Amino acid sequence: MHHDEHPCSHHRPHSLSHGPGGLSIMASRDSTETERKYDTGHTARVPVFADIAGVEPAGEPSETFLEAVYYDTAGLELAARGITLRRRTGGTDQGWHLKLPAGPDSRRELQAPLGQPDHVPAELLDHLAVFTRGQELSPVARLSTRRSTYSLHGSAGEHLADFTDDRVHAVPLHNLGPVTHWREWELELVHGTPELFTSAQPALEAAGAVPSAYAAKVARALGPSWPEARTAGPVAPRKKGPVRDVVTAYVGAQINELLTHDAGVRQGVPDSVHQMRSAARRLRSVLRTYRTLFKKGAVVGLERDLQWLGRILGRPRDAEVMRARILANLHALPEAQASGPALGQIEHELGTAYNTGYQRALATLSSARYYRIVTALEHFRDNPLAKSKASRPARKASARLVNKAARRLDRAHKAARKAAGTAEYDTTLHQVRKDAKRLRHAAESATAINRKRARVLEKTGHRIQSVLGDHQDTVVARELLNRLASAPDMAAGTAAVYKALTEQEAETAAKTETAYRKLRKKTRGRRLQT
Repeated sequence: MHHDEHPCSHHRPHSLSHGPGGLSIMASRDSTETERKYDTGHTARVPVFADIAGVEPAGEPSETFLEAVYYDTAGLELAARGITLRRRTGGTDQGWHLKLPAGPDSRRELQAPLGQPDHVPAELLDHLAVFTRGQELSPVARLSTRRSTYSLHGSAGEHLADFTDDRVHAVPLHNLGPVTHWREWELELVHGTPELFTSAQPALEAAGAVPSAYAAKVARALGPSWPEARTAGPVAPRKKGPVRDVVTAYVGAQINELLTHDAGVRQGVPDSVHQMRSAARRLRSVLRTYRTLFKKGAVVGLERDLQWLGRILGRPRDAEVMRARILANLHALPEAQASGPALGQIEHELGTAYNTGYQRALATLSSARYYRIVTALEHFRDNPLAKSKASRPARKASARLVNKAARRLDRAHKAARKAAGTAEYDTTLHQVRKDAKRLRHAAESATAINRKRARVLEKTGHRIQSVLGDHQDTVVARELLNRLASAPDMAAGTAAVYKALTEQEAETAAKTETAYRKLRKKTRGRRLQT
């Protein structure tokens, strides 16, 4: 659940000094480019485009001169992740260009206006902060390109692709390499499909072109200085492979989620806080489930840090959810009540809580501790300090640990059943919810090798978590409403509104308890085969 608009505007601090702070301005263009690069000789003739199936003869090329300055950290952190940042003049799209990996042959491209040299636009810095982690950006290469562009069209006139013939002069900076010159071709899809790459291959080969070994011009410019990729990812788990691969693959996927939603949180994109917190929770949950496979120091600190991060992100998220929940109930009351003083009080209370929490979250994402956490997670993914038992066959070893989480949930069920009708019941149901969530994440991590049974367990945990999450929301809502109703000099009409809202929450709580009891009976004793 989320809102399209936040309760009020916010100001965003920046840890990187190149761009000004202040309100976020979304990048002027956000698109995905799909292209392939080819090496060719200085005297080669361009391909015969009419030889490409479905392509009409191309007309005369358009000529452009491009000047680009590429930016990175001193350690080339962006390059190691396949990210490029440049400021380019000339052509129809001059400005700042940020390119992020988006799958084979594709990159997500964000653009911002030219602005000033050495002042990276704030909206692009938001996408880079989690990768640069407080390090400064500075120019690493200057490239001059004389470009000839041929527009390739289909028989119906559709613009399929652009073919560019580039003659490049590259000057690495900071002693990163020698001056170089080369010629390369690019085939970039416009409205064509990736099948065009296959169709074009014979014509390109006939013209003497070979696929380039470089994904970006700056990679070729920096040559031996270009760092090894850090984005290969962990080994995919196999049933008879080591169980540690189950953990590192899941951790890797959740790190990607964390990195993906980091910029969205910084820019106030709806649902980003929720998605980022979910990734932090999943990471902590799976580390706890499999902690016995690793040396204690490898996971305990990470669990503690992830709990801290989840708590920080939870404050604005919880206020956001509670605001939507109570306002929905309020608007279900008669119009006179729904538009009275209670509305303003609730908006103020939860709007303030959201903004305070969101500002804290923004400050956290620019903190040294947060950057250390992300770095430590990546180190664990790539170099886990595993015990010998982490080499046991994945299917059986993971099933045993998932079943351990299932038994823990069974114990929580029993404690809740015993506490029914007492003041401790809400607390025990909250514990059931937490244990159901742990089971859900544990089973989710094992779905690649335990298949159907793991998916059933994952759904079981999810259903219980969802029902009891709603129940816990009623607990928090009633506490809030009772506090607001107890304010001194409360008008009788406003007190009546809070009473009606509290009764609504009590009714919802009763329904969730009934739903939970039915789920408990249906899901009792489910396990993975060992």
